[in-house]
Amino acid sequence: MKKIQTYRKETFIYFLIAFILCTNSHAQTTAYDTTKVTQNPPEEKATNLAKQLANPISSLISVPMQFNARWKGGIDNKGFSTATNFQPVIPFSISKDWNLIMRVIVPVISTSKYTPDTKFGLGDIVHSFFLSPKKAAHGIVWGAGPVILWPSATDRSLGQGKLGVGPTAVGLTQQGKLTAGLLANHVWSVVGPGTRENTSATFLQPFFVYGQSTAVILSSESTYNWKRSQWTVPIYLAGRKMLKIGSTHFSADLGGGYYVERPDYAPKWALRTTMTLLLPKKK
Repeated sequence: MKKIQTYRKETFIYFLIAFILCTNSHAQTTAYDTTKVTQNPPEEKATNLAKQLANPISSLISVPMQFNARWKGGIDNKGFSTATNFQPVIPFSISKDWNLIMRVIVPVISTSKYTPDTKFGLGDIVHSFFLSPKKAAHGIVWGAGPVILWPSATDRSLGQGKLGVGPTAVGLTQQGKLTAGLLANHVWSVVGPGTRENTSATFLQPFFVYGQSTAVILSSESTYNWKRSQWTVPIYLAGRKMLKIGSTHFSADLGGGYYVERPDYAPKWALRTTMTLLLPKKK
C-alpha cells in the first residue's frame, strides 16, 4: 500500500512540475496584445472571444473552474457527490502552420452516502494534447494527439488506480452563431497494481453552442466501459454569458444535466456552474 501511495505522489509531483514548466515557457514566449485590445470595439472583442471559447482547441488561453453536483445515486438514491475541476487550456505555436494545445482536468471530489464514510480528495488527472492546423480546411477545425490518465487519486474510491494512455481527437465547425463538434478519446490502463480493475473506456463529448456574448449549450459527456459493457450518458443544457471586469474577460455558465443511461448506483441528476478566465494571446 505504501508503494502505491508513493507512486501516486510521485506521479502527481511529476505532473505539477511539467505543468509549471510548460506554463512558464509559454509565458516567456507569448505576450498579450494590449494594442489590439484597445483598438477593437468592446462588442467585437467579446464576440471574438465567445467564438474562440466555443472552440476547445482555439489559440485562446482559458482557465475554467467548473463545479459539479450530482445526486440521486448510491443505495436508495441517497448518494450525493461534488467535483470541482480545474481545467486550463494552453495553446503553443510550434510552427507557422501548427498549434499544440494542452488541456488538463484536475478534479477535487467529494462523495456522501455512496460508501459508509464520506470521501474527499484529489481524483485522477486527465492530460490531453492536440496537434491542430492553424487554418481550418473546408470550414472544419480539428486536432488529434495522446491522452494520459494519471492515477493521482488520493483515495481508492476516487480513481481508477492505474496509469492510462490512448488517442484523443476533436473536430468542429463554426457557422455564424453556431458551433458544433465532437471531442473523443479512448483510454487503456497500462501500469498499476494488479488488485485494481483494468481500464478500457471510450469518452464521447458532442457539443452544440448557439450564440455569442450570450449562448445556449447542449452537450453530453458519455462514457462506454468496454470491460463492463456499460454506457454512462448524461445530457447537459446550459446558458453562457460573457463578462468583463476592468480589462479582464470571463465567461459564466450555469446549467444542469440528466443521466439517460447509467450504471447501477450512479447519479441521475447534475448541476453545473463554470467560471472561465480568458487570456487572449498575441498572434
